[in-house]
Amino acid sequence: MVHADVWFDGACSGNPGPMGAGALVVVDGRRVEYRDGPGVGTNNEAEYLGLIGGLRTALELGADAVTVRGDSQLVLRHLEGRYRVKAENLKPLYREAMDLLGRFSAHALEWVPRDQNAVADRLAREGAGQR
Repeated sequence: MVHADVWFDGACSGNPGPMGAGALVVVDGRRVEYRDGPGVGTNNEAEYLGLIGGLRTALELGADAVTVRGDSQLVLRHLEGRYRVKAENLKPLYREAMDLLGRFSAHALEWVPRDQNAVADRLAREGAGQR
């Protein structure tokens, strides 16, 4: 089994505003940074896009199991089924994230404090054009 650790985050300059999505993916000691500036949207959309980018990267690297870590309680609780996804703009992102998670033979979700998610935070801010 090939395991990946995915640390994700999103950033927004204003809410809504220019978004940044970031993830750090670690597979077999190999660290891959994902960052994107997907346009204008909300902070929650940016969080989902960081997660989706990280999951896609993990799959591309051949992972078949994943541990997802992030500081977005909303996104993680959506994925756990503890919160319903009410916002229409998040529903397609939620479905895509769930589809990607379903491609792994096993997955775990962990909330981490923001200060423990510094690399993903930096990548998301870079994606949004922030320093």
